[in-house]
Amino acid sequence: MTAEFFPTQVTVEDLVAQIFVSRRITPVNQYQLKTVLLTKDWLDEEEQTMLNRLFYGVRHGLLKVGE
Repeated sequence: MTAEFFPTQVTVEDLVAQIFVSRRITPVNQYQLKTVLLTKDWLDEEEQTMLNRLFYGVRHGLLKVGE
């Protein structure tokens, strides 16, 4: 995995927007989300809402997980 796939300054908002545009959570997106969430001490209310929308989309089949 190279640095070009995993930018260090990516935000939760950017990731969620990218996922909703593609309607798919790729393994790269999964890794990026894990990295961002593990480096943050806490999530603000807006970030929590965005992640809840992601979970909703996965649960209801609106977003696909995988390649």
